[in-house]
Amino acid sequence: MMPRFPVLAVFFLSMLFCWSVAHAQQKPVRPQPSQCQAIAQSLPKASFASFSPAGPMLADDPVDGDVKITFLGHATLFIETPGGDSIATDYSGAYPPPYTPEVVTMNKAHPSHYTLTPDPAIRYVLHGWSDTPGEPAKIRMTVGDTLIRNVVTDIRAWGGGIEANGNSIFIFEVAGLCIGHLGHLHFELTDQQYAEIGRLDVVMVPVDGGLTMGADSMSRVVKRLRSSLILPMHRWGPPIDQFLALFGPDFDVGYAPTPSVTVSVKTLPRRPLIYVLKGL
Repeated sequence: MMPRFPVLAVFFLSMLFCWSVAHAQQKPVRPQPSQCQAIAQSLPKASFASFSPAGPMLADDPVDGDVKITFLGHATLFIETPGGDSIATDYSGAYPPPYTPEVVTMNKAHPSHYTLTPDPAIRYVLHGWSDTPGEPAKIRMTVGDTLIRNVVTDIRAWGGGIEANGNSIFIFEVAGLCIGHLGHLHFELTDQQYAEIGRLDVVMVPVDGGLTMGADSMSRVVKRLRSSLILPMHRWGPPIDQFLALFGPDFDVGYAPTPSVTVSVKTLPRRPLIYVLKGL
């Protein structure tokens, strides 16, 4: 007959092993850290320089990879990553991408920035607003080689007044780049929001001159962000020249021969470049 002690020892060791496995399975996964976000929570008047960040990259995220950005129309731009992922910004369905994107982002200020009936083939539909009025949307997720997060801002309400947290600035961190889309930005950013955004190598900025913010206010945001590549979008009314005229010799201006631009950490402009994609 087998001695009782070894049997009990085996039983308790088995129980300990099962508990350890279950505990390991329940351990929360550490969120992917942002490579672009400011460390401090408030840095008044800080400008975030463009550089290749130190530290771990996303899995399968080559820092020398190319990201292709295509202007589709209004505020919808199509981002294609080195890992083969695709994102359409402020997606309403009115400006379809060349193929079904894996991710779409939306903002609610106007119906031209969202749709409640997106293509069911789209895997991730990210609303820049919360279903609970006044609460901020909280988005922080990794899709393929891209970390997607948001920074909320207030918007003007249709009936007058302010609607808290109605707009999201979406930020896409991929291939060592920090790419931001300002959405339907209605107010100049606070120091806290600049800190939450952090560094933006590429920024997509509305230049309508009034439906979002006046050109003067928007130009101050662009100057403060100090991004290497500025892509105007959401032009409605005023010619683009009125927006460009607000920038001095510290900013270069270029006009793309096509609706697309391909960018990487290695090819970022040395000086801030406002690059007008064809079709704007």
